Amino acid sequence: MAGRCLLCYITDRSQFGGDDRSRRRSLLAKIAEAARAGIDYIQLRERDLSARELELFAREAVVVVSENAREFAAENARKNSRSTRLLINHRTDVALAVRADGVHLRSDDVAPHEVRSVLNASVHLPVATDRFLIASSCHTYDDVIRAESNGTDFVFFAPVFGKNSAPAMQPAGLSALREACLAEIPVLALGGVTMENAGSCLNAGAAGVAGIRLFQENKIEDVVRTLRTL
Repeated sequence: MAGRCLLCYITDRSQFGGDDRSRRRSLLAKIAEAARAGIDYIQLRERDLSARELELFAREAVVVVSENAREFAAENARKNSRSTRLLINHRTDVALAVRADGVHLRSDDVAPHEVRSVLNASVHLPVATDRFLIASSCHTYDDVIRAESNGTDFVFFAPVFGKNSAPAMQPAGLSALREACLAEIPVLALGGVTMENAGSCLNAGAAGVAGIRLFQENKIEDVVRTLRTL
């Protein structure tokens, strides 16, 4: 294990209580908390929203991330801190429209190199294409190598320990994670990652960890402090 542990909070407002309006408020508060704590990435993954609903909510999230990331940067100016970056799950069009920092591509989405080709061929885009991040979901070593060759910036390798939303899905395990981490691009471990087993992911070569419950069910400042001292 070497270097700074990368952390990605993946959102899921359905885990909060109340009606949908209350859950949205709770999620925006959690996003603000994550940005203030110095999380590297937040993946907005509200899969039940329509494209228009996602765009409107993402615009709110962009503002929240920006405001709270500036607060974190101001408080940690002497620590060479980096701002939190917001990724939109699946929808490159929404990510571009709201000026998010990048997109997360699922395994059944278009290939990363196709997204790059569109970005490079387009003019008057609302974001700087050279700074637009592309992350991909991977489940095998071959997936990771393919993502690397297709221009992905980093990948999520899952499920390492299991997946609460898909209990029948067989965990890949630490051996598979270790093999995936032989790739040149950063690999973030996902799936059943907890405060207790995150260290084993980093020792297997992961550049960091990602999760939903890891961040939504804990005080994010405590998660960041603990995992970045492993």
